[in-house]
Amino acid sequence: MTQAKSRQPDLKARAPDCVFCALRDGADVVMRNELTFAVRDTTPVTRLHTLVLPYRHAATYFDLTESELTAANELLRQLRSEIMKADPLVRGFNVGANVGLVSGQTIFHCHVHLIPRREGDVPDPLGGVRAVIPEKMRY
Repeated sequence: MTQAKSRQPDLKARAPDCVFCALRDGADVVMRNELTFAVRDTTPVTRLHTLVLPYRHAATYFDLTESELTAANELLRQLRSEIMKADPLVRGFNVGANVGLVSGQTIFHCHVHLIPRREGDVPDPLGGVRAVIPEKMRY
């Protein structure tokens, strides 16, 4: 019995009208590796808010290959170190991805947010990412 070969995605695939696909070779890239790249968010939640994206056009986080997930995680760790060196006031981070329209995803090219957090940037940070549904942030 033969096993079917799994199809590997084209890691250079672009979507012609995707704003994030257009960024991957641009001057705004702050860090990159073989499968992913990072840019600063153009509408940042906090200073140095950064996005990590696969080169390949993949709609959501769950569409990434294991290799792309590993590459994205490597960039997130490197960016964290660089951001903490650049701004000693950074004390924490929010890391996340919106998956699907109902979660707030507006650009359907996977992007992982790395949001630096500083003491006092909000009056009370309790609940963190749970605040996406405000009445659930207190527990």
